[in-house]
Amino acid sequence: MPTARESLLEAAGAALAARPWPAVRMIDVAAAAGVSRQTLYNEFAGKTGLGHALVRRDAAWYLDGVDRALSSSGAPAERLAAVVEWTVRAGRERALVRALLTGCWNGNLPVPAGRGVRPGLPALGPAELIRAVRERAHAAFGAQEGAQRCELAVRLALSYLVAPAEPPGSGRAGLLGLLSGTSPRAGAR
Repeated sequence: MPTARESLLEAAGAALAARPWPAVRMIDVAAAAGVSRQTLYNEFAGKTGLGHALVRRDAAWYLDGVDRALSSSGAPAERLAAVVEWTVRAGRERALVRALLTGCWNGNLPVPAGRGVRPGLPALGPAELIRAVRERAHAAFGAQEGAQRCELAVRLALSYLVAPAEPPGSGRAGLLGLLSGTSPRAGAR
């Protein structure tokens, strides 16, 4: 049975998936979690604390997936590919993970601790997550070279989150088509 804290985080995550953070109401989160609003305030002290906890939860969720990919069976290259696939999938599935990985925050998301709240405090962001991935890869591969390759693979995967490829069936054939095709801005010049 989940704790009240876990239930509240699940309810807040579902609310955030349905609407922008400023529209998420504490009373609705408490009701969806099946607890009183006072319990929510006792756990998180307010909406800011709940938002910080959501950010930390999604960062931990992402890193748990990295750990699973790195500890899977297979050659190092296959495990690196699994980390890349997980990074792209996780960033597409969860807006908070995408913001954490890319550093692209907007007013529709809760702000991580230290960002926009109290200047000078370190904020959880791309550099911290990539450092954590590199450390996990170093432990998994037992070599600095493997950790550097994993970091490079994750950084390349982030390009798919920042500038996603066109969906299949869009009429362009691969990278060559993207590079040599007519620019939508150039038109028929």
